[in-house]
This record gives sequence, C-alpha cells and structure tokens, in this order.
Amino acid sequence: MTATSAPTATRDLAALRHTAAHLLAHAVIDLFGEDVKLAIGPAIENGFYYDFLKDTPFVPEDLPRLEARMRELIAAGLHMEGRPVERAEAERYYRERNQPFKLEILASIPESEPITMYTIGTFTDLCRGGHVDNSRDVGAVKLLSIAGAYWRGDEHNPMLQRIYGTAFPTQAELDAYLAQLAEAERRDHRKLGRELDLFSIQDEAGPGLIFWHPKGGAVRRQMEDWLHEELVRRGYELVYTPHVMRLGLWEQSGHTGFYRDNMFSPIAVDKDRYQLKPMNCPGHILIYKSRLRSYRELPVRLAELGTVYRYERSGVLHGLLRVRGFTQDDAHIFCRPDQIEAEIAECVEFAREVLRVFGFERYEVELSARDPARPGEYAGTDEEWRRAEDALVTTLQRMDIPFRRQPGEAVFYGPKIDVKLVDAIGRPWQLTTVQFDFNLPRRFGLAYVAEDGSQQTPLMVHRALWGSAERFFGVLIEHYAGAFPVWLAPVQAVVLPITDDQLAYARSVAAALRAAGFRVELDDSNERLQKKIRTHQMQKVPYMLVVGKSEAAANTVNVRSRSGDQAALGLEDFSRRLAAEVAARR
Repeated sequence: MTATSAPTATRDLAALRHTAAHLLAHAVIDLFGEDVKLAIGPAIENGFYYDFLKDTPFVPEDLPRLEARMRELIAAGLHMEGRPVERAEAERYYRERNQPFKLEILASIPESEPITMYTIGTFTDLCRGGHVDNSRDVGAVKLLSIAGAYWRGDEHNPMLQRIYGTAFPTQAELDAYLAQLAEAERRDHRKLGRELDLFSIQDEAGPGLIFWHPKGGAVRRQMEDWLHEELVRRGYELVYTPHVMRLGLWEQSGHTGFYRDNMFSPIAVDKDRYQLKPMNCPGHILIYKSRLRSYRELPVRLAELGTVYRYERSGVLHGLLRVRGFTQDDAHIFCRPDQIEAEIAECVEFAREVLRVFGFERYEVELSARDPARPGEYAGTDEEWRRAEDALVTTLQRMDIPFRRQPGEAVFYGPKIDVKLVDAIGRPWQLTTVQFDFNLPRRFGLAYVAEDGSQQTPLMVHRALWGSAERFFGVLIEHYAGAFPVWLAPVQAVVLPITDDQLAYARSVAAALRAAGFRVELDDSNERLQKKIRTHQMQKVPYMLVVGKSEAAANTVNVRSRSGDQAALGLEDFSRRLAAEVAARR
C-alpha cells in the first residue's frame, strides 16, 4: 500500500474550466437570447457548471447545440479581458438586462471590495477572475448533464437549471476522463445496489434513510465483525450511547452554535427538549466523565458503531454516500499531552490497515487546518490551534507520509487528518478522519488526576475509519463493481443441481457448507443449467458448484469460479479452499 501525494488541480486547469463556464453562458445567450436569467458559473473539482433560469426549461437535446457553439467560440480565439467597475455601473448593466440574480450577487458584495467584470467575445459577466487569456486555451469541452439547483442552495428560493460540463487542455485528456466516467457509471453503487438487492431507500420512510437488505446486511456484518475484533485487539473498549439526548448537552458541546444547520429540529418531551444526535462524541464524553480517572488509566479509548442523524438538504443526498441517518465507526481517545502524538500515529496506522484489509492499495492524506481569516468560526485560541496543528504535522512527518495542507477545512473544535482512499479506477474518496480536540474536554470539565496529584484536562482525539458504514459500503460496491472478495461476498457459493435427480445431494452439499460457516444458497429452480449459471454470474457470486450424476456418485462438486475457471473437487477439498480464502481476506 502506498501513500501518494494528493493531486492538486493546477491553477491553469481551474482557470481553463472557469473560462469554459463563461463560454457556456455565452453560448446560452447566443442560442436562447438574453431573456435567460444568469446565476453563477464556477470551476469545480472535475469541471464546471453554470446555473440558469429559463421560461422553457433546457432539455438534454440542447446540450449538443450548446457544445457545438462553445467549440466555435473556442476556435475563434477570443480574448478574456477584465476591468474594475463602479458598483453603480454594474447595477445599471444588469438592470438594463433584467438579471435579478446578478443584482442580488452585487448587493451581497461588501462596499469595501472591488467589483470586476470580464468580457469574452460579446459576453460580459460579473466575476472575480481566474481565467485563461484566450478561448483557444480552453482546449476540449464536453457538456455532461442538466440538474436542478435552488438559488443559493435554499429550497425556498427559485429552482434553477444547472448545466454541468468539463474541459481539458487536450482531446486525449478529455477522452480519458469520459472513459473513466463511463466506467464509474457501470460501477454506480445505486444501480448495483438494486441489481444485487443490497439496499434501498424507501419513499414511504423518507429521503436519505437506508434500508439494508439481507445481502447488504451480510456484507455489513462481515465489516463490523472484523472491525470489532480489531478494536479489541488494539485496546479499545466498546460502548453504546442513546440516539437522542437533551438539547442542553449539544448547547454545552457547541454543536448548536457551530453545527445547527446540519441538525434536525429538537423534540419536545415532558416539557424538555431533546435532540437526535448528529455526532457520538458528547455521549462518549459523558461516559469518560462518569468517574474521575487516574493518569495511569490514560489513554482511554472508547469505540462505538453509533447511528447519527444529520439534516442534509435534499439536493445533496446521493445513495449511500450522502444520507440523513448513518452509522459512524466512531472512537474517542482521551489522553495526556505526552501521549497525543503516539495516539494520532496509531490512528493513522489503523486507517492504513483498514485500507489494506478491504483491498485499497493507494491513499492520499490531507491536513485540514482552520482559516485564520475567519477565527469566529472556530473554538479555541490561536496558540491552541498552533499546538494542535503542529502535533498533526509532526506525526505525519515522523511517519514519512506525504500530505497536503487544506486551510479552512478543519472542524470547529480542532484540526484533522483526512485519509482519502483511491479506488480501482483512480478516484479519491474522503472517509477516514483523525481529529484533534482541545475544546470539548474543557467545555465539559473533563479531568484526570496527574502524577503529582493535581487535576489536569485530558486531550481528546476523534477518529472514524470508514467515515460511516453506509459511505464505506457504497465505496466498496463501486471499487469492486459489486464483485466482492469471498470473505465479504453476501453469497459465497451457490449449489446448482443439473436435474431434480441430484436435488437431494445438492441439498446435502449446501447444508454441509453452511454448517462449516459459509454463506451458501441452493438454486433448485426449474431453469436450465446455463440460465442458472448466467443468473448467478450476474449476481457476482464467487463460486458456482454444479452437481450432476457423476458428482453425486463421487461426493464431489464441479467448481466454476467467477473468473471463469473450472475444477472438479471433493467437497472437503473445496471447503478447505474456501476457508483459506476467507481467512486470508484476499
């Protein structure tokens, strides 16, 4: 397993895509007229988008026309020119063109900030800049999709249409990216979740709430069993905390002040107010605080697979990857200052072991620091933040792990290390976090008796390895394209009798393998053998055990692996082979 330097989108690529967004808006005005209302058009991680309001909505058939017009603009070699303008001039420009969203953006710009407008071809836009000089520098473009987006992300505002696209310096780079998109679509966990009967989201229950079906539950059980064993081996103690607690607890923790927008509304109970927990940390803090601890007991490592509830806007919900109720593999470590770097290092090493066991060979690491320009968004003093960030940096450097610093990405109570796994088709996924917290122990008055008899405040580490069981499962589905390794597969083998004459023997084979602890199904349907094989290949079952007259007579099975290999084996030989493969977690 290797740590890779986190790829940074170069400034040129971001500028290229930002310019492409301007060209998209140019093309929209050219083809549909100035009655279209313009919102915003930024560069994003893998491309760009622009938001529009149009009386007659865009349809997918509009995208090729717009794309063709963008290519004409690119080929024309148009120069991008920016100039500062007075606020009154910009307001007049957009009032004349009846562009209410641009006027609202203007009104939100502080009086002290300069206002600039950029022109390319015949299109002028309010913008802070960051473009290529000439439209030819945009290279190759592709418009990808149309989606809905509320203005400023607020469902009480008008629904706009967002046109997504991407751009690269060369057609070859664009083609490679589009091929990756096609492969990602083939691996989409939402599609595979339906086809393999792993999970569902039920309208009757509400969006963002996951129902684990038996096959998905079987995978989750293997995930959790391994994790529980590893937690105990590494000195963690398993705990369980309530799903709902008094609102005052979340006021004390600071979540209602810093995290309110992501919390469900409080619940009135017996003239008191309770809160569905968005995080597990206050519950673990109360367990630690239930009695006074000695310095000899530290570190105290409390772990829980704890289900939490967060209010995510409907527009950002996405299968298993962005949900409203999910189970975090959460742990909180309470330790002395002299233990903090060793505990952080152990957490990072634990994360690397998770990636190795679940089959991820590469990962990237980021250090999420606070934005010093926005101190009011964070708890704690400058000195506390400096010490905390230094501890994380020192740990990563000592472990010789390359990392990228991310200002402004820290949580409100401390900096964190983010470990992003890289999947089978090269996509990074944010999952593991190791977070330093000097704030909550102080807020809750946590203490331990030091060696000199004084009471000291412990330091605290928040640590989640999967991020959540749901998100990690979604990534596993896409990484393996649904073809899980044998130890995780919901069905490890299926027994296929050729005719009903072998049904009794097939049942005994299935029973013997189940007794040995394997997840085995029997297909006793009346379908022809080739259709049975095709069905279970589509279900990505690792092994199909065909039994006919000769196998029944010899107490053997004809083993067909998912990769296409075939072999005749005695039942005990196959059982030993399967056991070895499961134990190795290959």
